[in-house]
Amino acid sequence: ATPGPAAKTARGAAPTPASRPSPKPPPKKTAKALPAPLPPSPAKRLAIPAITIEAPVIGLGLDRAGQLYSPPVDNPRLVGWYKDGPTPGEKGTAVAVGHRDTRTGPAVFLNLNALKPGNTVRVTREDGLTAVFTVDRVRTYDKKRFPDKEVYGPADRPELRVLTCGGAFDRKKGYAANVVVFAHLTDVLPAGAARKA
Repeated sequence: ATPGPAAKTARGAAPTPASRPSPKPPPKKTAKALPAPLPPSPAKRLAIPAITIEAPVIGLGLDRAGQLYSPPVDNPRLVGWYKDGPTPGEKGTAVAVGHRDTRTGPAVFLNLNALKPGNTVRVTREDGLTAVFTVDRVRTYDKKRFPDKEVYGPADRPELRVLTCGGAFDRKKGYAANVVVFAHLTDVLPAGAARKA
């Protein structure tokens, strides 16, 4: 046993301090469980608080070449969602697109490349629920070497990709790259909650 404060060793040395209880370890942070995938419901509005975006969403299809149509250039504040893919919050990869700018000036996703991991993208659906996605990473890919499978491939959980143009701009060819935000579902807000948050 450790001697108490008044005890001395055989040689008369100074007393050994009483043993102190070791400090309690800080409580472990438990990771919040991811929400279950949502049933299908079309996207209606998209908000990205970190870059002050709140915009209506319209459904888009593919052209004859299999490329996703862009939102109309005469309404640069619109976001497009690939309506033939998973809806936001449903299991799989939902895809949203928007212009960076148009001939008339800046557009809805001008600052998309400024997003950081941990930022959120909130998609309000037709059923009133808001699917909250947390950004995992942001990448810029040259259009000639665009990784289709990585960006558009299937996922076993609800994920979201948000795309716009990026890289160098050429007046004849347009932008040389695409900015892609990778995010996954981390929360679901009930109807009306997104407006208060």
